[in-house]
Amino acid sequence: MKIRTRFAPSPTGRMHVGNLRTALYAYLIAKHEGGDYILRIEDTDQERYVEGAVDIIYRTLEQTGLKHDEGPDIDKGFGPYVQSERQKSGIYMKYAKELIDKGEAYYCFCDKERLETLHQNINGKEINVYDKHCLHLSKEEIQANLDAGKPFVIRQNNPTTGTTTFKDEIYGDITVDNSELDDMILIKSDGFPTYNFANVVDDHLMGITHVVRGNEYLSSSPKYNRLYEAFGWDVPVYVHCPLITDEEHQKLSKRSGHSSYEDLIEQGFVTEAVVNFVALLGWSPTDSNEEIFSLDELVKLFDYRHINKSPAVFDYTKLKWMNGEYIKKMDWDKYIDRAMPFIEETVKRDIDKNKLAELCKTRIEVFPDIPDLIDFFEELPEYDVAMYTHKKMKTSTESSLQVLKEILPVLEGQDDYSNDALYAKLCEFATDKGYKNGYVLWPIRTAVSGKQMTPAGATEIMELLGKEESIARIKKGIELLESAV
Repeated sequence: MKIRTRFAPSPTGRMHVGNLRTALYAYLIAKHEGGDYILRIEDTDQERYVEGAVDIIYRTLEQTGLKHDEGPDIDKGFGPYVQSERQKSGIYMKYAKELIDKGEAYYCFCDKERLETLHQNINGKEINVYDKHCLHLSKEEIQANLDAGKPFVIRQNNPTTGTTTFKDEIYGDITVDNSELDDMILIKSDGFPTYNFANVVDDHLMGITHVVRGNEYLSSSPKYNRLYEAFGWDVPVYVHCPLITDEEHQKLSKRSGHSSYEDLIEQGFVTEAVVNFVALLGWSPTDSNEEIFSLDELVKLFDYRHINKSPAVFDYTKLKWMNGEYIKKMDWDKYIDRAMPFIEETVKRDIDKNKLAELCKTRIEVFPDIPDLIDFFEELPEYDVAMYTHKKMKTSTESSLQVLKEILPVLEGQDDYSNDALYAKLCEFATDKGYKNGYVLWPIRTAVSGKQMTPAGATEIMELLGKEESIARIKKGIELLESAV
């Protein structure tokens, strides 16, 4: 049997990290076994439809490398692949009426006012449980209502006694009391199918063998199973993925600021790092401690049977670390395209910006880290003279002042401000004075940067700043130290 999986997003906005994980796992399951990966757009919920969201779906899948084998743009005989287009053919109503004929579904004509009286308190929650009122209408009453054009929905007719059991590859066998199964709506009053009904019909007709989705659908799966059984169709393999939480163990929400793929890209993350990180939200290889994987490596390694049941924590700190690893290995031209806008916006002075980019490449985790790392090249910040004190270098404000005064004439007489020439001159100075190199370099780096942490050493910074600016900053350091000691 050839494996066929599908990613069936609703076009409701940006792609949530959970949806991206579903898309990725469905892709990996199919490709690991040499199967087909299908894209289907589930747009039957017209109230939630967002203009442009379909373009976001296509763009995200293209950027992440999750290339579909079939979809709205690649019809291989199972189309249309857009539910609203499938709905126009009457396919969902056809199958709903088939269930009615089998006694597995029924017309419901109850109005909004009556439905609002059916609230029940179950486990402290107010929920609406339908009472099967319209199940008992006679054929004549049903036909009269239809002839009169009375609005209706079609409901699934679930039993109220006994149990229903289904198997999930992650959570095992799950049994529920049929008394807990509400008669869910299959066809809405506007004639559109509900997600719960359309996805069952479409999965069967498209030959989907493995259904991947979030574990929030576990509670609905018994109803799906009953639909498959009512039609006499094969039940697909269910793979329900664990919940994704934030660091506070709350469900990852849009308010977190990094819940969607596009959020993360806008925050300076690299697509490959996001895909890698999302793959590990609930899964890890059994025979490797590695955490950095390309998409091709994930295809080879992925086994859905090793998905974890426990909630997966979206560790933002870990994602940033992982992203930094990808930036270090990034192709130079691709890196420059992402880094240069931050550099040019931060540093306006005439300076070797490619060199600045090179200094940043191994020191940032996300691209927006760049401004804070290099802003001192544009303008020396205000800083505390306490920065001149360094226990390891055995420097103090007094010793730093002495070093800067001694080195100033040496630097003023130095014409070659290349990194190598400057470093050689400063090391020669230190040797002549009987100083450790760090004893000299620390106060100079502090004076020319005004920062505790820099992407380069003193001489690299001075090379980029040039002689005039370097001398001016060292004189400024001397003034600050003289006023403090």
